[in-house]
Amino acid sequence: MKFRPCIDIHNGQVKQIVGGSLADAGNKAHENYVSLEDGAFFADLYKRSGLKGGHIILLNPVDSVFYEQDVYQAELALGTYKNGLQIGGGITSDNAERFIDMGASHVIVTSFVFKNGEINMDNLNDLVSAVGREHLVLDLSCRWKDDGYYIVTDRWQRYTNVKVNEETLAMLAESCAEYLIHAVDVEGKISGIEENIVDMLGRWGRIPMTYAGGVSSFEDLDILKKLGKNKIDVTIGSALDIFGGPMKFQDVINYMEESYEEV
Repeated sequence: MKFRPCIDIHNGQVKQIVGGSLADAGNKAHENYVSLEDGAFFADLYKRSGLKGGHIILLNPVDSVFYEQDVYQAELALGTYKNGLQIGGGITSDNAERFIDMGASHVIVTSFVFKNGEINMDNLNDLVSAVGREHLVLDLSCRWKDDGYYIVTDRWQRYTNVKVNEETLAMLAESCAEYLIHAVDVEGKISGIEENIVDMLGRWGRIPMTYAGGVSSFEDLDILKKLGKNKIDVTIGSALDIFGGPMKFQDVINYMEESYEEV
């Protein structure tokens, strides 16, 4: 298990928000923390700490007046830490190469692939052609509905008909390098992890995966390590002290180093 840090950007600022609160109308979200520092500051921190494979998420839609401000912050971060960070938010086959050229190691995609409620294989194939499978991360952000966890798109506001299960994971793994899984119902709430999702991912475990959502303590990390069989990487946002939370950034790094030594 490794620590994958994050830089979430909304309205041109680095923030931590409650994931399920995002609304396109008025570019609103419930904020846990708004940083006075820019994207370059956090990228430099992660670089100096030896943390590779974290992600930048652009939280405004492409047609928002704030989107290019988000991109500017991302460009600062990617220029500071070349090939050390991934990026998602409004990524399509037309602009994916732009972000790779900026310095992203991977592009992260949800809405372009899970379009109109289903998997759009043409769009997925176009992305693979644009940047290569080795540079593509599929974000399987999901929320509970009726009988299971379903992928949600458009900044986690719209349900698809695609379940996150072992069949889906196996099918899509042929077209991407990694999965990023946001458990949206607990994202930003610092209320504990979605154990059912982690358990399923741990049992499947065939390609690199990063879980994000609800981590609030080192006890949560213990549970994630056990259920994920020490193979699932983790993102911690609002719970970190660098974002106003109770978990010390350096203590998390130390915990991960100890976990890695146990493998």
